[in-house]
Amino acid sequence: MGLLVFVTVLWAFSFSLIGEFLAGQVDSDFAVLTRVLLAALVFLPFTRWRGVATGQKLGIVVTGMLQFGITYLCLYRSFSYLTVPEVLLFTIFTPLYVTLIDDAMYRRFSPVALLAAAVATVGAGIIRYDGLSQDFITGFLLLQVANFTFAAGQVGYKHVMRHYPSEVPAFRTFGYFFFGALIIALPSFLIFGDGSRLPETGLQWGILAWLGLAASGVGLFLWNRGACHVDAGTLAIMNNALVPAGLLVNLLIWNRDADLLRLLLGGAVIAASLWLNARFHPRARLAIT
Repeated sequence: MGLLVFVTVLWAFSFSLIGEFLAGQVDSDFAVLTRVLLAALVFLPFTRWRGVATGQKLGIVVTGMLQFGITYLCLYRSFSYLTVPEVLLFTIFTPLYVTLIDDAMYRRFSPVALLAAAVATVGAGIIRYDGLSQDFITGFLLLQVANFTFAAGQVGYKHVMRHYPSEVPAFRTFGYFFFGALIIALPSFLIFGDGSRLPETGLQWGILAWLGLAASGVGLFLWNRGACHVDAGTLAIMNNALVPAGLLVNLLIWNRDADLLRLLLGGAVIAASLWLNARFHPRARLAIT
């Protein structure tokens, strides 16, 4: 779980960086494509082309299409309709998708994992339920697509790696993840991209570089590796840890209004959900090594 905590801290800055410096200024398709290309370059030198099962390659490609390609295209578009706190609020449904997709793939129902995710959702809702913008429905629907595909990618990667045990180190195959994302991001930019809204400042280019190399390249790899070593309930809850972390960054750095009492209360509820899952969920049955 340590990897998931580390990446949560890493990603806590992403929402504010996108909302404050890129949304409405830099074309969203170009921003996503840049992140994909930079992240792919990180893993390209390490990619193993031979000695990897075709099914594993295709599986990782599909998870990249879902978890990075579709997710981030929808996420970036949502910032055109929602504020940063609203985006954080509407991501609280991801844990429910994680547990439901995982159960569907195993053809079973795990009430403890679903209950823990639901409790975490309540905790995140306590933190950020307030007034909504006029375009919240559009933004909400975009984020639900993003939430679903992000959840499907996490669960899918875990199942692919479980189904294809290999002595090849995971970092030697993760490049296929970003190749899959490129299948979505490149056509989207060519069709919908606005070439007149490219980054104009060094700060914007620097943020894109950080998001591509660190948040996407390193972050997504470590997150998915961490997902392979925890059960679905814990993975679901850690998705919601981004809400208080992201809000804390937004509050401390950009001085956005936030109810500290709600933040503490919601964080306590999320922590309680993590304990609930750790205490009652059959973790060992789902984790892989």
